[in-house]
Amino acid sequence: MRFRSQNRHVIDFIFPLAVFFVFAASSFAVLVLSANIYNTQTKESNSNYVARTSLAYVNEKIHQNDEGGGISIQSVDGRDCLVLAGNSDGIAYTTYIYEYDGSLKELFIRDGVSASLKSGKDIMELESFQMEEIEEGLFRFVFTDKDGRKSSSLVAERSTP
Repeated sequence: MRFRSQNRHVIDFIFPLAVFFVFAASSFAVLVLSANIYNTQTKESNSNYVARTSLAYVNEKIHQNDEGGGISIQSVDGRDCLVLAGNSDGIAYTTYIYEYDGSLKELFIRDGVSASLKSGKDIMELESFQMEEIEEGLFRFVFTDKDGRKSSSLVAERSTP
């Protein structure tokens, strides 16, 4: 009985190696594409968070201080500010909401006390915050985030004077 020895060919080595490299290249391509999609979705989610949170914050503040004529837009130190007048335990106070140095800020002070706008509390970063009173008791707010995306909201004062 004769045993045959198998002849080894170059293709026996190259084919499995080629299949391995195709698999590795495909895996790497999927990984790179997945990372890119994840990065894009994260940026988009962050942008939506800033826009929605800013708008929800201002809307809630207006509804909290919605007492006949207590909401207005005024210029303070050359900046437009949303001014919310209130009264707590017989003490009059004012809340100012405005954009200063790339941040949405809030300044809560007792009436008659002077304070600078830069001493307000940072709420969140944004590019710009524009506001206008369209008609009595109806306000439009436009936020621009750091990526230049704009979001707007209309808020109506429920207890107009």
